[in-house]
Amino acid sequence: MRLFTITLAIWLVYMSAGFAQELTLKGRVLSTSTSSASEAVPGAEIYLLGTNQSTTAEADGTYQLRGVKAQRLIVQVKAMGYHTQIDTLKWTGAAVLVHDVVLQRDNQQIDEAVVTGRRINANMETLVKLENTIMPVTVIDRRTIELMGSRRLDEVVKEQTGIAIVNDIAGGARSVGVQMQGFGSEYIMVLIDGQPMVGRNGGNFDLSRISVSNIERIEITKGAAANIYGGDALGGTINVITKQDVTTAQGMAFVNAGKNETLDVSLDGEAPILKQKGTVSGNLNYYRTGGFNTNQGTIIGTTAPPYDNYAAQSRLRYRFNDKNTMSVSGRYGLRRSFMSRNFLGADYETNDVLSEQDLNLFANYDRRISDRWRSMTRYYLTKYNADMNVSLSQGDSISQTRFSQLFHRLEQQVSYSIDDHLDVITGVGGTIEGIDQNILTDIDRIRAIFAYSQANWQVDRKLHLTLGLRYDHIEQYGWRLDPSMAVQYQVLPSLSAKFAYGTAFKAPDMRKLYQVAYNPVQNNVLVGSYALQDVINQLRQSGRMSQYELQPVYDEIRGQALNAEMSKSYNFTLIWQGLDNRLRAEGSAFHHEITNQINPVLIGTDIDGQLIYSYRNHARAYFRGAELSVNFKPVPALQLAAGYQFLIAKDRTVGDEIREGGLYDSPLYDPNTGYVNYRPTAKDYWGIENRSVHMYNAQVFYTYSPMDLSANVRLNYRGKYPFADVNNNGYLDRFDTFVRGHYLLNFALEKKFPSKRIAVRATTENLLNFVDPKVPSQPGRMYFVGITYHLYRND
Repeated sequence: MRLFTITLAIWLVYMSAGFAQELTLKGRVLSTSTSSASEAVPGAEIYLLGTNQSTTAEADGTYQLRGVKAQRLIVQVKAMGYHTQIDTLKWTGAAVLVHDVVLQRDNQQIDEAVVTGRRINANMETLVKLENTIMPVTVIDRRTIELMGSRRLDEVVKEQTGIAIVNDIAGGARSVGVQMQGFGSEYIMVLIDGQPMVGRNGGNFDLSRISVSNIERIEITKGAAANIYGGDALGGTINVITKQDVTTAQGMAFVNAGKNETLDVSLDGEAPILKQKGTVSGNLNYYRTGGFNTNQGTIIGTTAPPYDNYAAQSRLRYRFNDKNTMSVSGRYGLRRSFMSRNFLGADYETNDVLSEQDLNLFANYDRRISDRWRSMTRYYLTKYNADMNVSLSQGDSISQTRFSQLFHRLEQQVSYSIDDHLDVITGVGGTIEGIDQNILTDIDRIRAIFAYSQANWQVDRKLHLTLGLRYDHIEQYGWRLDPSMAVQYQVLPSLSAKFAYGTAFKAPDMRKLYQVAYNPVQNNVLVGSYALQDVINQLRQSGRMSQYELQPVYDEIRGQALNAEMSKSYNFTLIWQGLDNRLRAEGSAFHHEITNQINPVLIGTDIDGQLIYSYRNHARAYFRGAELSVNFKPVPALQLAAGYQFLIAKDRTVGDEIREGGLYDSPLYDPNTGYVNYRPTAKDYWGIENRSVHMYNAQVFYTYSPMDLSANVRLNYRGKYPFADVNNNGYLDRFDTFVRGHYLLNFALEKKFPSKRIAVRATTENLLNFVDPKVPSQPGRMYFVGITYHLYRND
């Protein structure tokens, strides 16, 4: 009895102390200025070390943390451009503890960017400043990604205004590509920390290859970014930024599981080393899915294959002194998938196995020459391998393709800056891109050199000018100069206007010249232009094809080199901010022109019914439209957002041919009735496949601080868009196949347990259960539950 009484007393004292020690920590984050007064530091990050509690300073510098356990309070405050400050606080017993922080400026730190009203830490691996991008920029921060419950990169970007996830003609279900303002995936450059990724399946860079577990933010540039990044960024960039600033030792473990046998496991760790001069960070990720079937009425098996994905990434950064810093990083990814399927009524089954590996190595040396001059030397190596085997259930091999791509890039950047007046960045470098495929007799390479310069001049408080020029010289395609410019003017204190113009030059890549990509899902093969004659000759020799199965276009394009593509982009943007920066509206109009556009074209059909495609220059495409996005934060706990895009995407040659009585001036045919209807006009031409005229989204994020509870609802709509030319007249009209307009409704809930350093999330995706066989990458309704554990060192 005495033992029970003592135990009960201890427990009551402990519990009462635990409840009594909860308090609210609040204050302001200020900075020293040239005058005696101080100014607010909006966007400063406040961390309570030893817990997973953190917050961000508001526009006036204020911050607040509720439910703080009054043990030993260690507060860390950091903001780019300032020295990080760590304070140990003493609790006096009050329910509210006020702690103001005054940060000291650090002139040696990199600059910060202010994009869409938020301060964003700059990328330490490049001298390119995000705020100087001439085209519109969208930034998705880590906290938003966490709240969304997203697992792969494609799941994050497809909910952004003007962006769609598509499967093009050669990619099938395995290639989850992206489309932005009408540009297809082949014109969107995907980067990690400012360095380009390679390895595309049928033109699409598969965004599902990249985990978002260790991403600090995602920077999306819409429109030509070719002045800095080259022709592969003709339509924009998606730059994945991993965590940059490491100040304390900490770690994180994350597990997420859900429908379709989905499992996502991540481990993160980082720490200062070598007497605070160096930092090291690492990430391990395992992801698997059992696949799914969006066409159960026709197919037995899966339309999206089961796969296992392994990824590892690490970075080491060392600061020799205030002027010299070096960093090295590496990333390795491996994905293996197996898909077995057959069509109802068929007497055979197809099995295909795909193994993909990509390796990325990066070295960077940063030299601060003076307060105004800075130099950065960057080297990047990436290798991508894909091995695919397709066979029948009887064991007969239909196709076996090995594809390897090796990419070297060396770049020297130099920047010059005068605070609040001028920023100039100049770069020069070269690339070597090689391809090795079993259908070729040797390794083919493309070598290129490039140089660029961009000047950003703050003429006065209202006027900002940007001028850029890029030089490219690519083997077999010669050289070209491409200018760019932007003018930004502060019309009113709350209203700014920006006009941007850019041109770009894009030579055919190794894939369009040499790759042979077989897609069992669509039963087609896409052949690079230089390999086309060899492939056709092999099919003829094996008896699988005769002249009868070839289309007339084969004689037109065989043996001919592809011409380089050229584009012009125009963008006009208005940005309005009001209500103490709590409301922000951005509207833009854009127009993109592409000449010599390279598109897939049907060459013929072999005796097994397999469709054979290659490439040719034949389009004069244009993408024209407008975007509007609104963000409103009525109270600190609530954030509302909405976006809309209107898009017209067409090929001028189709309308011209119809009007002039040319190639496409033939009666429209309705495959449903079998009747020829009437002679077409240019208005009967719908547009380019996979492009919706209307897309919009809406988001609501809410946090209830007393319970550390966050919830969000996200609605995305994609309008009707053309899918296939079923009446085979060479263009898309109203009698062809379309994907219907549809909504995707997602919901996520997060509960934090700060004292236990745990966060639990539950997410539901596609609540309305949209499924369409023509959208093989979109599963039905999905449910997930995840848990995150944060580990900090208590000093």
